[in-house]
Amino acid sequence: MAVSGFEGFEKRLELHFFGDDPITFQLGLRKIDFESIQQVLEAVQCTVVSAVGNSYFDAYVLSESSLFVYPTKIIIKTCGTTQLLKSILPLIHYANHLGLTLSSCRYTRGSFIFPNSQPFPHTSFNDEVTFLEHTIPSNLCHRKASIMPSKSSSHSWHVFTAHSSITHHHNLNHNQSDIFTMEICMTELDPILARKFFRRPGDGKTGDSAGKEMTELTGINEINPNAFICDFAFDPCGYSMNGMDGDWYSTIHVTPEDGFSYASFECVGSVNDNIVHVLRKVVQIFRPGTMSISTTCSDYRNEMLKQMVTAVEPLGLKCRSRAMDQFPAADTVVFQTFTARRRSV
Repeated sequence: MAVSGFEGFEKRLELHFFGDDPITFQLGLRKIDFESIQQVLEAVQCTVVSAVGNSYFDAYVLSESSLFVYPTKIIIKTCGTTQLLKSILPLIHYANHLGLTLSSCRYTRGSFIFPNSQPFPHTSFNDEVTFLEHTIPSNLCHRKASIMPSKSSSHSWHVFTAHSSITHHHNLNHNQSDIFTMEICMTELDPILARKFFRRPGDGKTGDSAGKEMTELTGINEINPNAFICDFAFDPCGYSMNGMDGDWYSTIHVTPEDGFSYASFECVGSVNDNIVHVLRKVVQIFRPGTMSISTTCSDYRNEMLKQMVTAVEPLGLKCRSRAMDQFPAADTVVFQTFTARRRSV
């Protein structure tokens, strides 16, 4: 394809910090002021379009995806041609001022649709890993980079993790071994469903009100009915939302244009949650031709993967490949790809 469209595939960075002062843990990184957050995002080349917080964390919808700030953890996802890794040094700088030290770093992404449009350091996974190796502090000595393959050369999962010898898990209400992060990437969206993420020209609505309308029209509000949703519709098309359910987040980003349509769904959940319901709703909303699911957890369970296949196979998606890898600090990543069974004419 000679002319690049918009790159939907996100780059995702998760940073964990620790500190000795128990008072710091109450707010921690949430004490970073908005002006400083804007400066971090300026280096990445995106801006805040909407923000909301609860008693556990703050969630920002960005011009290019999302940012979540917890007392000792930051998750930032950006799409397009953003330079996500340039956020690391300023975030470490602001955290240090609050008495917090970086204890782990995780970087993940899928395969770009338009890799030649990416600026340095995102020009290749090798360049990204080299940049990360030189940027993160030396106390994060347990490091691993991996490209997890699938049967399709255009779909692979890139993972870099680094941990200090000290691992701190401050998970507020949950047994850590039950918690997983699920990242879903979908391409070739059903064109009729994708049209729901276009705005009518001159609709007179704000991004917030148009976003709320899309959330209800598409059934996104039914994925987790307990979540408080902060949503935004871009003009002329595109959609982002962050969901908050206690200390758990979820997020969706949609690039609906024909030829390079893309949607992502990410959430944190428990193995005991209703994964089947969540996956079914997501697939029904987008009906992708191709989908990948990356699941990160400390206690890998085969039962969870069976549930995923059970959820999506009746909807016409077949599991084509599965790869698994182990990372420092006992995290297992499972990368599965699905494609639609040939549709009858």
